[in-house]
Amino acid sequence: MEPVLNITRSILGQPWRWRGLAADARDPAFRPDDLLTQLLLARGCRREELDAHRAPSIRGFMPDPSIFRDMDRAAERIADAVTRGEKVVVFGDYDVDGATSAALMVRLLRDLGLTPGVYIPDRLMEGYGPSGEALVRLKRDGADLIVTVDCGAQAFEALEMAHAADAEVIVVDHHKCAATLPVAHALVNPNRLDDVDGAAHGHLAAVGVAFLLGAALLRTLRRRGFFAGRREPRLLDLLDLVALGTVADVAALKGLNRAFVAQGLKVMAQRRNIGINALIEASRLTRAPTASDCGFALGPRINAGGRVGRSDLGVRLLTTRDPEEARAIAGELDGLNEERRAIEAAVQEAAEAICGSKQNRSVLVVAGRGWHAGVIGIVAGRLKEKFGLPAIVIALDEDGTGKGSGRSIPGVDLGAAVLAAKDSGLLRAGGGHAMAAGLTIDADAVSAFADFLDAWLGDAVSRSVADRALLLDAVLAPAGINPTLVESLDVGGPYGMGWPSPRVAAGPVRVVKADVVGNGHVRAIVAGDDGRSIKAMGFRQAETPLGTALLGAPPHRQLWLAGRARIDDWAARPAAELHLDDAAWAD
Repeated sequence: MEPVLNITRSILGQPWRWRGLAADARDPAFRPDDLLTQLLLARGCRREELDAHRAPSIRGFMPDPSIFRDMDRAAERIADAVTRGEKVVVFGDYDVDGATSAALMVRLLRDLGLTPGVYIPDRLMEGYGPSGEALVRLKRDGADLIVTVDCGAQAFEALEMAHAADAEVIVVDHHKCAATLPVAHALVNPNRLDDVDGAAHGHLAAVGVAFLLGAALLRTLRRRGFFAGRREPRLLDLLDLVALGTVADVAALKGLNRAFVAQGLKVMAQRRNIGINALIEASRLTRAPTASDCGFALGPRINAGGRVGRSDLGVRLLTTRDPEEARAIAGELDGLNEERRAIEAAVQEAAEAICGSKQNRSVLVVAGRGWHAGVIGIVAGRLKEKFGLPAIVIALDEDGTGKGSGRSIPGVDLGAAVLAAKDSGLLRAGGGHAMAAGLTIDADAVSAFADFLDAWLGDAVSRSVADRALLLDAVLAPAGINPTLVESLDVGGPYGMGWPSPRVAAGPVRVVKADVVGNGHVRAIVAGDDGRSIKAMGFRQAETPLGTALLGAPPHRQLWLAGRARIDDWAARPAAELHLDDAAWAD
């Protein structure tokens, strides 16, 4: 493929290529709608699907829930619990997907007349997923039915213990499954190896699977005549939870997930959920939340509770009916998020120091004693971004047990590799999906585990790195970076994993002024040959080659800039700016 603007090696050392068809907005014949069509096509949309993807709706993308294995069996059993007034306990996970999945089930069951219990394990004391002891205790305390959400697909021993204690368990999950499945009344997971029809929706977050189960449950109750004389809950009112969990879990925003997020953001803007409304206020958002806000403002605050030792705060916030309680929990989560940032910075600094000696590895595996297990996933993501390689960060406790979390790069299935390592006896526990995984390991097995991943994923990582390029959707003159363009690009959203935000190149430009602001951010004012000036921001770029180039650019040299066009609404009148991903010399 011909490089864009003949750039074969940018300042960050990569070629620039078209994501799809070329869109040169300097051409007088260019129209914004032409770009929108190309954005959709370049993200895998077929021409006959253009209208559906311009306005993704639940009706347009919703499958029949019955295509999933065990879905009807799960719905029938929960319907029995509803009609009998049984005690149901929802067993969730401590991250955003787990909290939103649990909240969705709790709110729906509450609207159906039950008073469901909820159990969120302590991240530090109990670890990920259901333990046999916890499930047996819930049964002993009177639970007639336990529904696990965002966990359970690999909980063989725990579910066997629950079965032996006559506890009925339904598993609702999305993580990778082994060839054999744990014992459960029903196991609903599009990533079951025997789920041929449901596999097309394997990219769903657990909260998306929970939503489909909710649809199946309401249909079952409707068929039984349960709603004769009583109001049927509006499942669509819970789409704000689905949008939040889907984005925060970095699920691919394609197909049904695009509809979940697009419609869920509309529900979120109406602020019907008292807890989400309090969280929006604690995040100091003054406009309707976007998908980006779910990932970078709302999600991290919910996660903070589980990361710093208050695992149940997220689901309590999302299910409360008391505005005062919601404000108090949201404020506590906001404070815990600040605490999490400080802990994360210390672990990241130590992990990066270790990474310097591991550049010959296909997968970065770093371990440290005393590291806080609640931030290792975030740090793994930071290492992945900085070094361009899959990364696993392991926190070792005093007795030599390590809790690890990993993040991957496109084309490298980290979850499958972790499952293979577990099957080979290197891990006590492990699982995940293509882009993220978690594990438990003995300290003396870390080196062998790193060797295993190097051999298992080496070829895939090499291919991914070799194919790496900065993908562009359009080339613009500086004057083209304006609010109209941003509005036109936004129509192709929501954007996120699997449906990347549009990236444009602008130039050629000269740097008029550049300085460092905030926490290592580079701010530059650049001017083009068309006489227009724009602001460009390089976040966390002050000490990178990109930041150095901007700060030291000679006034006579011109650059092409590449990044995402955004609205700067801090000024009195909104203007467009460019959030930089890369740059290249134009001469």
